[in-house]
Amino acid sequence: MMVADAAFNAPGFVNQFFLARQPILNREQRLVAYELLYRSANHAPGAEFSDGTSATASVIAHANELGMQQVVGDQLAFVNVDAAGLMSDFIAFLPPGKVILEVLETVDPTPEVVARVVELKALGYKFALDDVATDCEIVEKLQSLVDIIKVDLKAIPPGELPALTESLKSPHRKLLAEKVETQEEFEECLKLGYEYFQGYYFAKPAVLSGKKISPSQMAIIKLLELLTTEAEQRDIEQQVKQDPLISVNLLKLVNTPGVGASVRIDSVGHALLVLGRRQLQRWLQILLYARGSEFDSPLLQLATSRGKMMELLMQRLNPRDRATAEVGFTIGIMSLMDALFSIKMDELLESIHVPEEVSEALLHRSGTFGDVLMLIELIEMARGGEELTSLLDKVGIELPELYETQLNAYEWVNGVSSSQ
Repeated sequence: MMVADAAFNAPGFVNQFFLARQPILNREQRLVAYELLYRSANHAPGAEFSDGTSATASVIAHANELGMQQVVGDQLAFVNVDAAGLMSDFIAFLPPGKVILEVLETVDPTPEVVARVVELKALGYKFALDDVATDCEIVEKLQSLVDIIKVDLKAIPPGELPALTESLKSPHRKLLAEKVETQEEFEECLKLGYEYFQGYYFAKPAVLSGKKISPSQMAIIKLLELLTTEAEQRDIEQQVKQDPLISVNLLKLVNTPGVGASVRIDSVGHALLVLGRRQLQRWLQILLYARGSEFDSPLLQLATSRGKMMELLMQRLNPRDRATAEVGFTIGIMSLMDALFSIKMDELLESIHVPEEVSEALLHRSGTFGDVLMLIELIEMARGGEELTSLLDKVGIELPELYETQLNAYEWVNGVSSSQ
């Protein structure tokens, strides 16, 4: 029996893990891929599986069961492989055009391993070297075969990044900076010629003194306030008409096949009736993050994923309370607005009227909403261990429920993306 078969058939296999999907961006700050990390909730933060083959098998088993499209949408997937995984037959479960096989730094580059990489490249697979911090043996033996080298910024002594980068540069492969946590780190790597960037620097607010929200964004916020306060339909329609960008985008939205209108809609009033208030509110929340019609903004993808996960988890906790689920979606979306606007969250909330439970969740991660938001943030960072298991117990969510919620959220976000 292959390792993969054993992984697929292990009792309760899919109930043991949660999925972390970490974004990878290009030089234009557009989303191009995700690294897929499956973690046991019981492992300490950052801990790897004791059996590396099980880690590789778990990713491949899940991806095979679910379909890679559901997990990463139109983006590529970076998947970790150890030596045993690399040499086994279960690599064939992964579609060559959809994945980058990420060779772990612990792999011994034996002649057999090198030959296997050559064989898989002939089948169309692409490779990355993971966690490179020095010009070590695995780099020496595999760098001519890989397509991407991932450089671990946190493992490199201060001042040594330029020299290492220069030694790794080649017209035949690209460099990826991983664990990029600040805008300054991103800008340094950009100047050094890195093509790809992995880390959550884009989701951290770079607070700018005196920063103002743009007029178009303020128009959306005003509309959201009207919807929250159950304003008259004519007031909402009037507010929409005051902003040409919102009006055009609204008409474009309601005339897409996904909305299901049987005839073409050419008036704002008709569009608002067809869309409905709940869908209008959701669309406006997403529109805040959009740049034109582009949906490959990492901040937008992260915000919508958080929003949908918050909604689905609150629905599980309160199945008969639709309003609570809607509040959850709003909190998930708003949790990154400080990064979007480059304004401190407390200052932002002074200009936006929100219920106290929303404010407490966003500012202090308190209450049930705050606990669920913290849970989602831990998952994004692939942090298991006591903190995660404690939050799961406190909230009342089982790991299989969490995993199913993640997949449903990702599928929904992919659907929203493809409809833009």
